[in-house]
Amino acid sequence: MIQAVTDSALSQLELDELLKELLERVRELLVVDTATVLLHDRSAGYLTVVAAVGIEEEVRQGVRIQVGRGFAGSIAQSHKPRILDHVDATTVVNPLLWERGLRALLGVPLMAAGQLVGVLHVGTVAQRAFTGTDIDLLQVVADRIALAVQAQLTSGERAAATALQRSLLPSRLPDQGELEFAARYVPGADNRVGGDWYDVFPLPGDRWGIVMGDVVGHGLPAAVIMGRLRSALRAYALLHVDDPAEVLTKLDRKVSHFEPGAMATVAYAVTSPGEDSFCLSVAGHPPPVLARPGQPACLVEAPADVLLGSGFARPRHNTVVAFPPGSVLCLYTDGLVERRSRPLDDGFARLRDAVDVRSPEAACVRIMAALSTWEWPEDDVALLVARHRPAHPRPGAPTV
Repeated sequence: MIQAVTDSALSQLELDELLKELLERVRELLVVDTATVLLHDRSAGYLTVVAAVGIEEEVRQGVRIQVGRGFAGSIAQSHKPRILDHVDATTVVNPLLWERGLRALLGVPLMAAGQLVGVLHVGTVAQRAFTGTDIDLLQVVADRIALAVQAQLTSGERAAATALQRSLLPSRLPDQGELEFAARYVPGADNRVGGDWYDVFPLPGDRWGIVMGDVVGHGLPAAVIMGRLRSALRAYALLHVDDPAEVLTKLDRKVSHFEPGAMATVAYAVTSPGEDSFCLSVAGHPPPVLARPGQPACLVEAPADVLLGSGFARPRHNTVVAFPPGSVLCLYTDGLVERRSRPLDDGFARLRDAVDVRSPEAACVRIMAALSTWEWPEDDVALLVARHRPAHPRPGAPTV
């Protein structure tokens, strides 16, 4: 019986085909009339029927059960098998089950890596006393289903997150006038896409907005929040062209109100090349690195205000920093400098040593070479380098 539900040939099937085939085999092996798989939506707290044999209408009607309610909901809440020998409106939420005359139900949780994936249950129209052997067999099937579902969800989320992030990161950075840019993005050690993002956009008055942000978390949820923050920041930037701190203040309110539980760090700068400076506000983000001609690179000294979504309404600050021609500004996410086995100061020191006043593209090559060969980062890495072009290059001087 166990061999029938762990057949290696099943691994060649798509998920919907796999679920249908496993449910058919379970129905035959356990001699039951119905078999149903419900998957857990963690964000909504519901179970949704995705596959069923015997009462296929459950899928077509989009049956949804709240965790903690009824038969399937109680299994999802307790993470334990359950046998039910009395099926009616007092014990089962889904009316299709008692309307079809089911009299006994057996259900087990779908678990993967300690996380609830869903519920699998079977039922009979005849009175039935399910045994411990029945529970064990159904749990074997549930474990197989849980792994298959988790693998597909992980793969699907990763693909969706990657596509979303690529669509939101600038496909081409501006290279005109007195400013030039280059950037890098590299997923972490496990290739999970996260909520790291960078952005460069024009503002009224010959100004440019320069952003580096990092949403706490990984995967599709972080990428979705990242997309929302990116769009909101651009909108607020148009309202407060000369005030990065006010932009981040409004963005913080937006996160706290509409994205409960979400948090992000952001460094936002506005520069006007004609003024030879930039105005910076930092929300819990690592400090940018600045290199000026004839000077060693240094961390920009600016107040590290609280991150977005922290729940603390604290004043935010602007810092005006000299950015003369030939200077290079480097913004990055913490994955570039953080390593679990090394002090953070070592990462900052390596980054300072790697930043100089060469072209942004050459600077990116040098920075990534210095930091990526040090130890492979566990977190995502985003890097954005901006240079205020030198005012008067010497005739015949090589371009760096």
